Formats: sequence, structure tokens, C-alpha cells
Amino acid sequence: MKELLEIIAKNLVDYPEQVSVSEKESENACILELKVAPDDMGKVIGKQGRIAKAIRTVVKAAAIHEDKKIIVEIVQ
Repeated sequence: MKELLEIIAKNLVDYPEQVSVSEKESENACILELKVAPDDMGKVIGKQGRIAKAIRTVVKAAAIHEDKKIIVEIVQ
């Protein structure tokens, strides 16, 4: 899931070299933290959070095959 999120984010932003995804495991979920350049935050979040919601939906749909709960957080 980490690679999928990274590929999606790198194709959305102007500075793909500054995209990083870190993965944290908890008991019942996997938390993916997406970091991008400050100038690219708007491109990842989108108007009214629509792009961020779409990214979360795609990653969660891909995670169904692995029976894992995935949480995507966009951090600065």
C-alpha cells in the first residue's frame, strides 16, 4: 500500500522528489503518513478535500485484498 500511495502522490505534485510515505503498524490498522512539499499541499488535498478523499478511497479499496485497515494521513 505504501508504494501505491507514493505513486499516486508523485503523479499529482510539482516536486515528486519531496514525496515521502512512512508506515506505522498498530494492532488493528496500518497508518500511512504522506508528506509533500508545502507548495504541493493544495494539490494533494484538493478543493474541499476531494482529492484527499479519492486517494484514501483508492488505497482502502486496494487494501481489501490484504484484509487490513488502512488509514491515510497527510502531514506537513
